[in-house]
Amino acid sequence: MVNIMDKILNIIKKFIPKPIFIFFQPAYHRVLVLCGALLYGFSSRSLKVVGVTGTSGKTTVVEFLRAIFSSAGFKTASLSSLDFSIGSQKEPNLLKMTMPGRFQIQKFLRRAKKSGAEYVFLEVTSEGIKQRRHKFIKFYAAIFTNLSKEHLEAHGGFENYRKAKGELFKAAPIHILNGDDPNFNFFSKFPASKRIIYKKSDFPPDLDLKLKGEFYKINAVSALAFARLEGVPYEIAKSALEDIKILPGRMEFIDTGKNFKVLIDYAFLPQTLEKVYTYLTENCSPTENSSPNRLVCIFGAAGGGRDKWKRPELGKIAEKYCREIILTNEDPYDENPLSILKEIESGFSQSYKLQATSYKIILDRREAVREALKNAEAGDTVVITGKGAEPWIIGPNNTKIPWDDREVVREELEKLMQID
Repeated sequence: MVNIMDKILNIIKKFIPKPIFIFFQPAYHRVLVLCGALLYGFSSRSLKVVGVTGTSGKTTVVEFLRAIFSSAGFKTASLSSLDFSIGSQKEPNLLKMTMPGRFQIQKFLRRAKKSGAEYVFLEVTSEGIKQRRHKFIKFYAAIFTNLSKEHLEAHGGFENYRKAKGELFKAAPIHILNGDDPNFNFFSKFPASKRIIYKKSDFPPDLDLKLKGEFYKINAVSALAFARLEGVPYEIAKSALEDIKILPGRMEFIDTGKNFKVLIDYAFLPQTLEKVYTYLTENCSPTENSSPNRLVCIFGAAGGGRDKWKRPELGKIAEKYCREIILTNEDPYDENPLSILKEIESGFSQSYKLQATSYKIILDRREAVREALKNAEAGDTVVITGKGAEPWIIGPNNTKIPWDDREVVREELEKLMQID
């Protein structure tokens, strides 16, 4: 049924002039979301649906919550940019969409209900809210992670972006808020039956997170805050978090079998990229006789008009932390890939540009990975960011090229070993 509806909608979009479609878009989204809820029987009414929103950290918090509540003996389901999870069954999220369309999400809730799930943890995005995908979902609680500049073109500025996030807190009675975030006051003004405020300083000193990166601590605190509210014993929550060794595509080190390291991360915003680079600079010690903090950085930026403001900012941050940079294709959509990389390059200082060996532009992402691995030296850390565990590279007209940074790294390492 979902596939049939998608085909019908694509046909409608094709034949209706764009200005007319834009005019009727709000009504179009309202009708779709109501149809999805009706078709799947308003399944969220019998579930405790917890929405997690913010600029970054959503996936991590959802994964933390699922682990904690499953360990506590609850039947759970979760939907994130990584996967669709119901109980012990997982399906990778291949939609290239963090918060799926109305029919997919309502179908997922129906499946969760049929499985006997008690708690459902969902990533809730501003774009999803803008298209009313959150409507007719009965939210039990909303968790706010953090907020910074993102999707500014799509929303027409930061204030509209923030207002979109705020819609989730109008829909949920229980609010879990990051008290350290500069936008805390905005979110704290929404009426709530219960409001829990958490801060990074609340991180338990006896909690031994295996995940790499200081930023995971605030995510853990948010999940612990909700777990405590729901009566989950701390020792169970602590054990569940300590059992998480890795989140696919998030600060994921790939075993190279060599004297250099490779890290894959999803970071695609300036603030998240800087956190990754800062962690690696402070924690990846160089080997004997190697240059200190030698980061070889591979990244690009999404096209389709997405957050063009960030492109030179990414360049500035990379120049600050990376000894070598390779700019490469990411998800160009309908934009010229080279033009995107030139916009990143515009963030480099003039003196940096004059260092001929400092950076390269290699459009082919596999070739860029191959180049970095081939030239990596003892003590280097090759850092590949922007896609994490995403399964596609998106090109013109939404064409999808199968892709996985982690698998490409493994394949290219295997080729290098054969040469050696």
